[in-house]
Amino acid sequence: MHALLSRRSFVGAALTVPVLASSAILRAAEPDLSELRDVTTAAKPIDAAERLARIGRAQALMRRHDIAAVVVEPGASLTYFTGVQWGRSERVTAAVLPREGEALVVTPFFEEPSVRETLDVAAEVRVWQEDESPLALIAGWLKERGLAKGRLGIEETARFFVADGLGTRLPGMRLVSADPIVSGLRMIKSPAEIALMQMATDVTLAAYRWTWARVEAGMTGRDVSALMSAATRKLGGEPAFSMALVGEASAYPHGSRQVHRIAPGEVLLMDCGCSVHGYESDVSRTFSYRSVRPEVRRVWETVAKGQQVALQAARIGVAAGTIDNAVRTFYEAQGYGPRYRLPGLSHRTGHGIGMDGHEPVNLVHGETTPLAAGMCFSNEPGLYLPGKFGVRLEDCFYMTPAGPHWFSKPPASIDSPL
Repeated sequence: MHALLSRRSFVGAALTVPVLASSAILRAAEPDLSELRDVTTAAKPIDAAERLARIGRAQALMRRHDIAAVVVEPGASLTYFTGVQWGRSERVTAAVLPREGEALVVTPFFEEPSVRETLDVAAEVRVWQEDESPLALIAGWLKERGLAKGRLGIEETARFFVADGLGTRLPGMRLVSADPIVSGLRMIKSPAEIALMQMATDVTLAAYRWTWARVEAGMTGRDVSALMSAATRKLGGEPAFSMALVGEASAYPHGSRQVHRIAPGEVLLMDCGCSVHGYESDVSRTFSYRSVRPEVRRVWETVAKGQQVALQAARIGVAAGTIDNAVRTFYEAQGYGPRYRLPGLSHRTGHGIGMDGHEPVNLVHGETTPLAAGMCFSNEPGLYLPGKFGVRLEDCFYMTPAGPHWFSKPPASIDSPL
């Protein structure tokens, strides 16, 4: 569970803690870390054949939706189709997927060798010099291909200046959302993608087990987060986020700037994930250090039931929003809410997940997209009591023709949190 902008940069109560404390704890943990081994060596990255099949499916959807081509900037979607792993800057690198034929990759002249290092499919590469326009280059290519009329799909994260510049140079084209193509494909995961997400989840669970055994009184959220990230790396995952919220900070889904320290009976809410070959995990656990207060146990058990209510509501063909509705109905019967009111569940029940930590579609009231085999979601119906504590249990699942299947099995009780 995370905010799109905040999760990787915000670790709740840890923000004001000196880095020195976490560094000392990591140094003390180094002997234990040396015992961990990379568990991802058997993971198989997505190959060129799968990427080409994706492009083929995208082209079929373009024909169905009457879209001449789709423009994709660097990010998960560019990697999804071409393998290219690149960052965004004012110097445009982009791919154009035409309705038929090979894709185009446009990049600065001096970046071409680097871009080609991860290009995984056959594609035409055209370069531009510093005094030239990459958008004019794309427009010219579309005109050469006879694709400069009709509808041009723009991937949802593309920047305004890219879309606006293409619109100016292609007056015969209407710019439209490429979501029916890009999101339509990415939300349905293949067996290879699901295998990588399972591997990432396995890494996160192993890191949790290692970390929780080393939590001590006096630690801050930042200290715990540092241990979790270090273990994740040793196990072969690339840490995507590691949030550890102690005490009252756990009452706020993304924490607080106040510094809280672990103590007997104190709540520790952790929300962590990593990536393996570009595919993410997302697992939350709520612990109670050494002893469990009755109120904490009661809320923890209610959230555990909320997760099961969500899973039972997830069936092929039902609208994604009905899962959120089922959880809120259950919580309101327990005296929480109503709706997003606190104490209660102040965020959606879950989100899509894959190459990005958050992807379409969400398990939120009003979402009408029907569940289909291959869709992957988080299941995280937390309960938050402002001024006291919060409990979030988060496990992801994927849809099969027979129903949902866990990536990580929820814990049995707060006494056996892992």
